[in-house]
Amino acid sequence: MGDNRFKLKTDEDALEGQRASVSLLSLQELDVSRRELYYENQHWAYFERLRHEDPVHYHEESLSGPFWSITRFADIKAVDENQHLFSSKLNVTINDQPEDFQLPMFIAMDQPQHDFHRQTVAPIVAPTNLAKLENTIREYSIKILEDIPIEQTFNWVDRVSIELTAQMLATLFDVPLNDRYRLKRWSDVASNGPGSGIVESNEQKRKELTDCLDYFSDLFDERKDRPPQFDIISMLAHGDATKNSPSNEFLGNILLLIVGGNDTTRNSISGSVLGLNQYPSEYQKLLNDRALIPNMVSEIIRWQTPVPHMRRTAISDTEIRGKAIRAGDKVVIWYISGNRDELIFQEPHALRIDRANARQHVAFGYGIHRCMGNRLAEMQLRVLWEEILKRFKHIEVVGEPVRTKSNLIRGYLNLPVVVHPL
Repeated sequence: MGDNRFKLKTDEDALEGQRASVSLLSLQELDVSRRELYYENQHWAYFERLRHEDPVHYHEESLSGPFWSITRFADIKAVDENQHLFSSKLNVTINDQPEDFQLPMFIAMDQPQHDFHRQTVAPIVAPTNLAKLENTIREYSIKILEDIPIEQTFNWVDRVSIELTAQMLATLFDVPLNDRYRLKRWSDVASNGPGSGIVESNEQKRKELTDCLDYFSDLFDERKDRPPQFDIISMLAHGDATKNSPSNEFLGNILLLIVGGNDTTRNSISGSVLGLNQYPSEYQKLLNDRALIPNMVSEIIRWQTPVPHMRRTAISDTEIRGKAIRAGDKVVIWYISGNRDELIFQEPHALRIDRANARQHVAFGYGIHRCMGNRLAEMQLRVLWEEILKRFKHIEVVGEPVRTKSNLIRGYLNLPVVVHPL
């Protein structure tokens, strides 16, 4: 693939470098909720120890309060699919929502309410509509790729990953393309708190999300008075489960759909370029056989795991691996650990684009809350890489990435690259 000006560290390198210092910590010190671990890519050895030594681990103290960490693949799936024991109602993230700014959303509901709400917007990602969207994705991808600088350093995150996902969001919501950066900003604000570099205070976060509510409320009012159209706002305005939603629930569902349609895909796009540069032999494998693109997409999503965790709340007393979990306990399922479980994936920290069981990953969740837009996310990655390989022989990463400071979204703020044409 050519000589990089420096050698990128792989996740395997990072893990190897972390093991010695992490081995000196007590289990109680392995607080995997700390945001700086993800910013510094320093979480791998923490999860490795938890998987091997205490896969159902109780953290008595953390900035998010006490919680259980579930780190083995099989246990993650078991919790995720059992809504009768582990509820999504109170919240789906490790932190609790402020009492005076509660934002209900259908991902934080159990059946049957969850299904009624989800079915309202599910047609936007139904197979018939995905077939139509593929042409739109391709048009956007081609224009974005034809506009990027050649043989010059630029930030792949801004110029490609954000552009494609923001344009697709604007299309799905049927808002002007010029407003796409507002959608991206609201996505960032919704999934980050003070200290993340995105917002400085909870007051700022609330103000910006209120602006988001005002923007979409105007669109909602317009579209409820018009015949139903095939966009998300119109679906919410006419759906039996959502047309009379209180404003906080409306905002909650809007933010869920924005974050789900933006953060996960954009960070997998950036992760694909980073991963293929960390493993140049895999990049060469892709250049030699473009038929590997669909499987590569699954492997990238496993390897990246753009949403590291989801949280459930125990409904009644129960046990996992002999550990007594009490009603009301927070139970955090760490997808990022399950996707690196050595019992399921050989050499789990390595990127292997022809990995036979790549699609087994839990990056999209499992059970009734499995990501509704998973096929759309995969399609964006697939189409983008089809177009990349028609134009470029190498997208070269020329500096270490700047990662997000978050335990909810595993992503990138900056990925410096130089593009080399065919």
